[in-house]
Amino acid sequence: MNKRIIVGNWKMNPASFKDAEKLFVDIAKSILYIKKTEVVICPPFLYLDRLKKISRKIFFGAQDASYEDSGAFTGEISPLMLFNAGVKYVILGHSERRVLGENNVLVNKKIKACLRAGLRPIVCVGEDTRDENHGYFNLVKVQLEETLAGISRNLISKIVVAYEPIWAISSTVSRHDATSAESLEMAIFIRKILSDKFGPEAKKIRIIYGGSVNEKDALEFLKNGGVDGLLPGRASLDAKKFAEIIKIAESL
Repeated sequence: MNKRIIVGNWKMNPASFKDAEKLFVDIAKSILYIKKTEVVICPPFLYLDRLKKISRKIFFGAQDASYEDSGAFTGEISPLMLFNAGVKYVILGHSERRVLGENNVLVNKKIKACLRAGLRPIVCVGEDTRDENHGYFNLVKVQLEETLAGISRNLISKIVVAYEPIWAISSTVSRHDATSAESLEMAIFIRKILSDKFGPEAKKIRIIYGGSVNEKDALEFLKNGGVDGLLPGRASLDAKKFAEIIKIAESL
């Protein structure tokens, strides 16, 4: 059975390495005895190399990657660079990247490049609204089918699918909280799509929930949301809150 996984997405925070180091050290100190839960921190790129020297218990993830291995691509970071820097996971297809123009075809290319480099993609899917006709199911289905097109069944166990409804994330105007029932509904649907596409191997894929999850609702999502872990954003920038989420996962 796969371990539960808690992934902290720091996004474009903190503003200095000093603050990033303090946050990371505080988190590392609070989870010294964690055994059943995989903990991943995804800091800004420039902090990765220095933070990895602090703790071996926490795995590192990147917040994005290029689909190119090398070359004249100003500002890009290749999957191989990330792998050589000690990164294990990489978030791909996040809604905040899609707002900038990223689409399913591009995410698919990034997934393949990251798998070639030995990284484990955390593939984000999720609808921006929930309509009465349940069209959001088809949107998520298309996201999954197009982003995972051409992925070998032999590699599918390395992929994590993150369900992150855009209407629930903190940066969305007029956002509102998602419920564990809504998470469960989508987790069941995602597993059906993955099973149809990859057969029995789909059982090896972990599904996690994002969408402004915090220490107050983590237990509910983990117990009743049909997921194998969580993807906190804002809560991962508070060492006490993030540690509490990890301890909740560890207790189950």
